[in-house]
This record gives sequence, C-alpha cells and structure tokens, in this order.
Amino acid sequence: MDMFANSRPANGLRKQAASHRSSKTQADRIKPFRTRIAWSVSRITRPGIRNQPMEQKMTQSATAAVLEEKNGPFILREVKLEAPRPDEVLIRIVATGICATDAHVRQQLMPTPLPAILGHEGAGIVERVGSTVSHLKPGDHVVLSYHSCGHCKPCLSSHSAYCDHVWETNFAGARLDGTIGVAAPDGNRLHAHFFGQSSFSTYALAHQRNTIKVPNDVPLELLGPLGCGFQTGAGSVLKALNVPIGASIAIFGVGAVGLAAIMAAKVADAAIVIAIDVNAERLKLASELGATHCVNPREQVDVASAIKDIVPRGVEYVLDTSGRKENLDAGIGALAPMGQFGFVAFNDHSGAVVDASRLTVGQSLLGIIQGDAISGLMIPELVGLYRNGRFPFDRLLTFYDFTDINEAFDDVAAGRVIKAVLRFPPQAA
Repeated sequence: MDMFANSRPANGLRKQAASHRSSKTQADRIKPFRTRIAWSVSRITRPGIRNQPMEQKMTQSATAAVLEEKNGPFILREVKLEAPRPDEVLIRIVATGICATDAHVRQQLMPTPLPAILGHEGAGIVERVGSTVSHLKPGDHVVLSYHSCGHCKPCLSSHSAYCDHVWETNFAGARLDGTIGVAAPDGNRLHAHFFGQSSFSTYALAHQRNTIKVPNDVPLELLGPLGCGFQTGAGSVLKALNVPIGASIAIFGVGAVGLAAIMAAKVADAAIVIAIDVNAERLKLASELGATHCVNPREQVDVASAIKDIVPRGVEYVLDTSGRKENLDAGIGALAPMGQFGFVAFNDHSGAVVDASRLTVGQSLLGIIQGDAISGLMIPELVGLYRNGRFPFDRLLTFYDFTDINEAFDDVAAGRVIKAVLRFPPQAA
C-alpha cells in the first residue's frame, strides 16, 4: 500500500499501490477541513470584493504566479501592491518553498478563492516597513511564516498556530478586515495575503507578526521552508511532543516534514528514532540524518510488531506526517503505556476509527499544526542549529527558477524531490 501522502514512492510503486487505496477520493476524505475553511472564508470574502476601491495607492510593481482555476497552471502576471499599512512589511522575495498545502489549494481541497497568489514559505529582504513596525528595518533578512490574529486566547497563551482565526488569517485570500492589497493591471484585486504573505511573487506584503528576522550570514535561498514544513516537523518533536533526552519515537513518513522531525529527534537526543516509509532511498537518507532504525512496510507488513521488535514495551512517542489511517492504527498499536501519538492535523485521517480501549493505559492523541511553534522563536533556533551542523535541512532542497514553478509542482507531485524551492532573479521587479 501507498501509506505515505507526503513521501511518495517511485512511479512504478505508486501504480502498484493504487489498487489498494480506498474508493473514497481525496476530496471526500478531506471534506471536513473544506467545510470548516469554507465557512470561515465566507465570513470575509464576498461578491465584488476584487472591485472594491483601493484604500491605499498601489506603489509596488511585481511579477506573481497566479492560480486562476482549479488544477490549472500557475501563470506569471504583472501585479501591483499597496504600500504597507502601519503594521505591515513589504518584502522583496529571494526564494520560497513549495508546500503540500499549496498543492491542496491548487486542487481546491482547501477552498481559498481564486484567482489567487499562493506561496507561504517565503524568504527575502525588507524593502519598506509600516509606521508602527519597530523590530524590522529595510535591508533586514527575513523568513515569512503562518499568520495569526494576535488577540485570541491561543495567541495570547503562546499557541498562535491554533489561533481562533487560523482559517481567515491564512486561507481567505484577504486581510482579516476583508481588504486585499494586490491588484491586476486592470485594477481588479487578486486574492492574496495567503498565510499572511502570498510569496509566489517577486514582492509580498506581510504582517509584522509573521515576518521573522534572521541572521544575514546564512543564504536566504535556503531558509524559506523553515517558515512552514520544516518548522512543522521540528516543532512537533521539540515543542508539541517535547520529546526528552533518551526517549523513543517512531516517525511515519519521511518526506520534508518527517525528515525535519528525524533531525529534531536527534537534536533532542532521543535514544531510539524509528523511520517508517515505503521509499527505500528516503529511509537511507533518514538513517544519515538521525534515524537509528528503519521500517519499510513493503518488507515488514505488520508495522506495529516491527516497531515492538525494536522497543518491546512500545515507543513513547509517535509522529505521523502521512495522513494515512493505516499508520494511525499501526502507531497506536506500537504506543507504550502513557505514550503520545501526534499527527500533523492538516493531513487527512478521515475514515480512521480509533477504539478508545486501546488508549486506556494513559496514551493520548494530539493533532498538531505548525509544530505548535512560535515562529519568532523556532525559526531563529533552527537557523542556529543549521549553522552548528545539527539541522542540515539543506540536504533536502532542490532549486528551481521562479519561471519553472509548474515544473517544480510536477516534480513534487511525482515524488522526484523532497522539498522544491523557487529562486527569484536578484533584481526582479
């Protein structure tokens, strides 16, 4: 079976696996997320929003990759951006990663309104700052991360990844007040502010809360994926699960998020780190990055038993990055008493049924968004670990010119690359 949504095997294996998949389509399986997002987005977007009068003058020209229709290509278009509002920052994008969430929106599994400018793993240089922004200045190197309202209970209690307005701030294609600061040459607005940034563009308007200053001695082209994918994997281990020294952990799926988790488990000094995947090449890379053991379900059908052969009492922590219900079942079967099972919440576990009697010995399940990380703390920490050779995420990157965005998406979908990063021309307009 193809057990890993974010870590796809070679084409031949994928064809072999397809016959074993559920008859449900991916759209059916992710429907609960779509419903909630659509409800939240409808509270902000409304007919005619793209034709509302601009509140501020358009001052910055840019080239953006615009998604105009479901499953359509990204089309490079000239756009105009407003000057930054008092709490906003104008960023010249140097590079941006491609994340599975971008692909989900392209397929309209997450219904961000179209046409839209996506991209949410941006890295760049500050061009201008709003009048109330005090921690950033032009010339600063920054990484852009997820957005949040900053005022709700989760935000005020250092859990902004679970912001009460997570859907509106990240998926609505507009600011929280419903306005949009990006327009086509004809004046019609293009849905933007995706994750508070829309970094598939040579310039982006970001909010001061999701703009994170980073050292200028690390190449910016490397750093964009720290804003989402790598933060999610590392934060899940270091913050959400808070894996202690000497612990045991099993990580299902060794795509970008899973491999970041493997590296973080090594940083945490976990004693046993088990990587589970059907892709032998990626398991080899996982071993090089910190996995102490590897399990390939194609070779060992009973994954829970294979894990317990390594840790007889069961593992203390499980992280599933795949969204496959088979892995939920196997992970619970391998969980030690009082063990914690974390799963990346935007992946799809629908159709899975959990027998509560399997969790009666103190075990728990935890849905995780963005690793429960505070980006302003986590991203500089990961940069520091990279500089010290302890988080070598650059090994996961494959670079593409911005103009090759459609090729990059194709390669990600086919599993030919782990993390695609788009690079922009140095003096792009």
